Amino acid sequence: MVRSESNPTGTMDTNLPNLLTLSRIAVIPLIIAAFYLPVPASSWTAFGLFAYASVTDYFDGMLARRRNQTTDFGRFLDPIADKLLVAAVVIMMVAAGTIAGAAVIAAMLILLREILVSGLREFLAGRQIGVPVSRLAKWKTGVQLVAIALLLLTDALPQVGAVGTGLLWIAAVLTVYTGYDYLRGSIAQLTAKPERADPAADRR
Repeated sequence: MVRSESNPTGTMDTNLPNLLTLSRIAVIPLIIAAFYLPVPASSWTAFGLFAYASVTDYFDGMLARRRNQTTDFGRFLDPIADKLLVAAVVIMMVAAGTIAGAAVIAAMLILLREILVSGLREFLAGRQIGVPVSRLAKWKTGVQLVAIALLLLTDALPQVGAVGTGLLWIAAVLTVYTGYDYLRGSIAQLTAKPERADPAADRR
């Protein structure tokens, strides 16, 4: 979730929202390890850990806003945590064959979009330009997380696999569109002409 206030001390902020974000990163190795457990323990363990991580993605931002604990550290870390989580789980599911066939294309679209957006954000941050997250991009994230969660249960509950794959394709379509929208918005910001200063302002 977006955080905007800076940390005046220059140290890492360890408030509750940021701890939740850090825990989302810490759980990634556990999810990867869960893939090597026997079925169905592997499916349920990975699903439970991923569900926890997904929930923290909502609560860290909500708590940061309600408690007025928004920080530059949280603003930096949150999107990294999201992308690491999604990338690690998607790659593991492709390797395990949970995501297979044409669905691999959907997974690749999702991963490539995340790399593109990360690069754009870093570049724009260097120019002190911000592009807000659209409502559709938030829906994309929600569909993506639900799709991955259902796919993690494929070995334990095969009937949910088709639903998860369908949602993965929907997330991929939203991913392509929101990625294009973000790219277009970024280009617009870069090519926008600076507003001319009011000549009268210099005489005040």
